[in-house]
Amino acid sequence: MTTSQRAYIQPAFGFRIIVPGFVSVILILLSGWPVVAQQDNWLTPYERSGYVATPRYVATMAFLDSLEQHSPMILTGVFGQSPQQRDLVYAVIDKEGLDNPEAIHASGRLLLMVQAGIHPGESEGKDAMLLMLRDMLVHRKHLHLLDKVSILFIPIFNVDGHERFGPHGRINQNGPEEMGWRTTAQNLNLNRDFLKADSPEMQAWLGLFNQWNPHFFIDTHTTDGADYQYHLTYALETGGIMTDALSRWQEEVYLPFVEQKMEKAGFLIFPYVTFRNWHDPRSGLVSGVAAPMFSQGYTALRNRPGLLVETHMLKPYQPRVESTYAIILSTLELLNNEGTKLSKLIADADRYVASKAFRNKPFPLRFSLNMTDSTMVIFKGIEYSVSKSELTGGDWFVYQTGKPEVFTLPMFTKSKVSESVMLPDAYVVPVQWTEAINRLAMHGVRMFALPESRMLQAEVDSFILVEWHPRPYEGRHRISKMEFERARRKVELPAGSMVVPMDQPLAPVIAQLLEPRGNGSLLEWGFFDAIFEQKEYAESYVMEPLARAMLDSLPELATAYETRKAADPAFANSPWAQLNWFYSHTPWWDDRYMIYPVVRLDSLPHLHQSTK
Repeated sequence: MTTSQRAYIQPAFGFRIIVPGFVSVILILLSGWPVVAQQDNWLTPYERSGYVATPRYVATMAFLDSLEQHSPMILTGVFGQSPQQRDLVYAVIDKEGLDNPEAIHASGRLLLMVQAGIHPGESEGKDAMLLMLRDMLVHRKHLHLLDKVSILFIPIFNVDGHERFGPHGRINQNGPEEMGWRTTAQNLNLNRDFLKADSPEMQAWLGLFNQWNPHFFIDTHTTDGADYQYHLTYALETGGIMTDALSRWQEEVYLPFVEQKMEKAGFLIFPYVTFRNWHDPRSGLVSGVAAPMFSQGYTALRNRPGLLVETHMLKPYQPRVESTYAIILSTLELLNNEGTKLSKLIADADRYVASKAFRNKPFPLRFSLNMTDSTMVIFKGIEYSVSKSELTGGDWFVYQTGKPEVFTLPMFTKSKVSESVMLPDAYVVPVQWTEAINRLAMHGVRMFALPESRMLQAEVDSFILVEWHPRPYEGRHRISKMEFERARRKVELPAGSMVVPMDQPLAPVIAQLLEPRGNGSLLEWGFFDAIFEQKEYAESYVMEPLARAMLDSLPELATAYETRKAADPAFANSPWAQLNWFYSHTPWWDDRYMIYPVVRLDSLPHLHQSTK
């Protein structure tokens, strides 16, 4: 090792340090810290292990660094830090050595974003991309695929989870020998966080995505579930959330090409497998529209095709890495052939969702599968039996023989809209709801502040009923049920309130975030829970005489009171609830209680737009 070579040393507290090679040798001898230096034969750590191990964070970054020293076509950068203070690293690969998105987009090349390690135990994408980059930049193999495409690569997204390293990360998985942990150091699943963006990692990711604005996205995973013959399953959003033209391109151009290439390469692939009844292939297959908390659901909202890659966890690690390599390579080949067409489809989609025509049609917030309409498909499974467990009394699925078996199964893929809304011309988020405003900014939403307090005609949602899930999910208690009435009225909005126009390509993202029934809305995730808390109360000695006076003077109130008692036994048996009901009909009642503070505007008033 020469003094010009470098090694990455990572102490326990997590900072990444770059030191000269001779110093790193001394440090390793003294401390036992891992090191990976540039090797003459350019084997990746995965290859040096005999195809059974995946490298740690330090070794991964060291290999990327060696590639960067070797070739001007790759440059690495840091897009954020994890809660445990590790760098979130990306690499950009461009044939001209361009390292900024403006220059790459100006070149006319498409930008492919490949993400690995969102679930660190699922490490195939990391090892496949290290192999591919070595092949391209060192051995000059597949280099023509950079002629019309540049690559943005995240080797390890969940870096803290990745370093929770050991042999017991995933009980259902056949290798690698050791691996990272599914969740972050804050115990959050990043692939449930794309829309609400609670984690520091996801907030940094959104900044990277906004900055680079890729044309195509690949998220690499390993699936759990039943045994079957396929090396890899995949998902793309073709069920109705994207424009018709983009959906058709994915179905009619992308998938046939990739399926043919993968078959030629010797890999069996199939759409992402979920069984109608858990663990039971014979019950049938289901595949619906992904929620925007998932990667492919989120990128679809942004008019970018997102490929979810799921290798099969029971296959040995080597074919899982190789099949991931093959599908990324196939994607690169197609994007080189289809770049002009795809770029135009995306630009057309961006213009359309920003147009009035888009807002003149119902916007689908949620989908459900049509479970009465299916197509029979051939599914290449593995022979299995089902017996009753003497231990638990439940069904015990046994894949004992490993014998291939072909099933003819119903596949349910036809989604229908279960919740939709007509979109306004703009939303307004009052200035005091800073966390909601910050989340919009993280997604890159264009908005502007009211320069002064304004009284505006708006649509306002008044809640009648709200219920929450009893247990937390991803660190929050989500709303499970809501009922509200929407009505037009005058509202006073304070200076600094953020007006969010819908004439922008992020209109679908805005709608899912701000519509109460959006799939993963900020309201659903608890960002506005404080509005459901009653903060002022009336004492019984005040309300008893006042309630009697109200009954005597307001006959219609007396009728409503008796009707409520007859319909609601709990109300009839609660003196406090009854007096509180009377209190709610007085001028002292909080007129902001149970009122959603985000309002909808049918048209944008003439305002001075100070953008944020």
